[in-house]
Amino acid sequence: MTKDFKSLYGHQMGMKLLFVCVGNSCRSQMAEGLAKSMGFEAASAGTHPAEKVADHAISLLKSKGISTEGMTPSSIDDMEPAAYDMVISMGCGVHCPAIKIDEDWGLEDPVGHAYEVYEQTAAEIERRLLLLLDQDS
Repeated sequence: MTKDFKSLYGHQMGMKLLFVCVGNSCRSQMAEGLAKSMGFEAASAGTHPAEKVADHAISLLKSKGISTEGMTPSSIDDMEPAAYDMVISMGCGVHCPAIKIDEDWGLEDPVGHAYEVYEQTAAEIERRLLLLLDQDS
């Protein structure tokens, strides 16, 4: 089920979101891709980045028509969190004393699980992003 959220809501979101987790290989990468597809400006980072983005995360985004070109785990140390309107922890016990976490979404890490777990995680991310869109309208 691919949705064109930009045309659905009729505008581009100006809100800049930063998604933070530990490995920046699953949840935060999916959140970044999904958020961009909905019109948000988005980025993601990890406190201890993995070597690569999880294959299931890449497959899931591609199945939704979302480009995964250039996706690679990034370190929070290379980001400027103050440049974002909202910093969202994916729920992996991220403790970043130097930055303020605006929301913790408390999502279980799907790494190492079946593709269906990634689908469930992505559905919850989409639900939460839609709530953010509704807050803006």
